[in-house]
Amino acid sequence: MSAAPDTVAIGPHRLGGERPLFILGPCVIESAEFLQSVGPRVRAIADAAGVDFVFKASYDKANRSSVNSFRGMDCEEGCRLLAEVGAAIGAPVTTDVHTAEEASIAAEFIDVLQIPAFLCRQTDLLEAAARTGRVVNVKKGQFLAPWDVKNIADKLEAFGCENYFITERGSTFGYNNLVADMRAIPWMQEAGVRVVFDATHSVQRPGGEGTSSGGDGRLAPILARSAVAAGCDGVFLETHPDPANAPSDGPNQIPLDRLEPVLAQLRELYALVRRPAL
Repeated sequence: MSAAPDTVAIGPHRLGGERPLFILGPCVIESAEFLQSVGPRVRAIADAAGVDFVFKASYDKANRSSVNSFRGMDCEEGCRLLAEVGAAIGAPVTTDVHTAEEASIAAEFIDVLQIPAFLCRQTDLLEAAARTGRVVNVKKGQFLAPWDVKNIADKLEAFGCENYFITERGSTFGYNNLVADMRAIPWMQEAGVRVVFDATHSVQRPGGEGTSSGGDGRLAPILARSAVAAGCDGVFLETHPDPANAPSDGPNQIPLDRLEPVLAQLRELYALVRRPAL
């Protein structure tokens, strides 16, 4: 198997370079006012911690546990809003897409198109995202082994996508639980892909609350440290000003006011891990 590819360019940043790249933001766009409020706060926290980041938020949570759960907003409306906030805070932006049509719409506004874990093997969706020319992030499905991502990478490359990466977010372990196997990070890198670790969804308990997912956000920084120590290229962390009242994935998200020291510590650990051995 080959070594991981050259760095992936995302705006002014490089995934897999000398500095860690973080994907930061709330789970979902709750409103225009909410996103416009959170964006500058994330920017200020990232600057204080001295880290590079991509701003994230979903316009639509299409795989909610219950039909009554909060979803979000229209694709074009949400992507346009996310792009405006990204421009205002000077950060690239990312969101997930669920259909080939949405990939085409989102590509007009979004820097990184994210393929949700449950859709990671959907060939038509992968092709649509790849052919936009945007960077593509594929969440590894909870049902896949680490080496299975080679087939996903082969599809993307067959459709002309060179700038892509895979996000590890844990594997299904019994009912309503996930386990994060840190061996997956070097295994996927050996398969030739750059790997981001999703610390917040890895502590999720899918469907654990009956009509919604549960989780334990206090463990997310611990898993993030483990993943950086294992050599991941970046870290995905959802954050919210008030996780207890977030309409989606609240139990997993890191409170905004606790985010800065987490980022600073991960930055230092990344530098230590990437330092050449004596």
